[in-house]
Amino acid sequence: MAQQSSRRTFLRRSGLAVVPVVAGGASARPSSAREPRSFDELEKYLDKLQADDSFSGTVLVVKAGRPVVSRSMGYADRERRIRNRADTIFCLASVTKMFTGVAIGQLVQRGSLDLVDPIGKYLSGFEDGIGDKVTIQQLLTHTSGLGDYMQLPGYWEESATWTTPQQAMDGVLRFIRSEPLAFAPGTAAKYSNSGFHVLGCIVAKIAGVSYYDYIRTNIFRPAGMTSSDFTLLGQWRTDPRFAHPYPTDESGKRYDALAAGKFGLIGTPAGNAFATAPDLVRFVKALTGGKLLSPTWRDVFVTPKFSQGTLPAKPGLPAIINFFGYGVDSSILNGGLITGHTGGAPGVSTSAEWYPELGYTAVHLGNYDPAPGTNVNQELRQVLTS
Repeated sequence: MAQQSSRRTFLRRSGLAVVPVVAGGASARPSSAREPRSFDELEKYLDKLQADDSFSGTVLVVKAGRPVVSRSMGYADRERRIRNRADTIFCLASVTKMFTGVAIGQLVQRGSLDLVDPIGKYLSGFEDGIGDKVTIQQLLTHTSGLGDYMQLPGYWEESATWTTPQQAMDGVLRFIRSEPLAFAPGTAAKYSNSGFHVLGCIVAKIAGVSYYDYIRTNIFRPAGMTSSDFTLLGQWRTDPRFAHPYPTDESGKRYDALAAGKFGLIGTPAGNAFATAPDLVRFVKALTGGKLLSPTWRDVFVTPKFSQGTLPAKPGLPAIINFFGYGVDSSILNGGLITGHTGGAPGVSTSAEWYPELGYTAVHLGNYDPAPGTNVNQELRQVLTS
């Protein structure tokens, strides 16, 4: 796509609609959402989680650059008795997908690729019907038919032998090239880690540098995310600044997932970058403020695209309508728009979201599996949109 191509031209070609977003992430349309009367409810909820030891991590809610809720609880390293703090670095799981999506947006903005390009234009080795049919836009919206490389036979055994980040990037792509499509591209939606890894490989191919270096230079650095990185497993295990993930076994006992081999050498474009909660607030500010993408392309990338469906309401709670975007997903709850991404992995529970109509940014980074009936992200959403 030529650099001077307009947003309107792209939207005609793709059949998508865009709600304008003004600097700072606020919607251009008037807001009918009410401010939360008090954060006492949220604080009491967090008090209970701390007392029950059912959540370990950090919760940060910011408005107009000022924290209105900032809590850290539990241990980053239970064995060494290192507590979680506001500056503890957490594994992000799929929140990472926002960085990959923005990287693609930057390349589109520069005219280096077109969202309707087939992936075979940039990467070879895919079978007919995949390389020539699956588009970048379909990868971004989870409509490509690709699935989850981590579920492919032999993946975990082989990934344990990789010793360099490039081996990991190439090795994952090799597995994906052998993966059959679950459906014809563009005919359905299925959440896809494989699709986002392919996007990261395209970023590296076009930029001429590793995916990891591209994200460091073009997203982390300009956003001021000084504690964010793709960290090697050895540092994650030993560096006291990092939170270890603690999932539960069948008996309900927590264990260190790093000692149990639940994670690979390094994160991928689909997940497991690292950041602090304040760094994610900085990312949201840089993205919504037009620093990472121009206002035009920011609007394209952060606007809801394809419906994921409606989650049925639990007793006493309203339903949530969910949408896939271009690496940045959205939900509508209580009539208000929520934009961002969530993530989960063994012993990892994360979210980084902003509320365009209310001006809030909310981050939760946890190093426990969510306990039954415990969903910090859901509680944040309910409190902030009530």
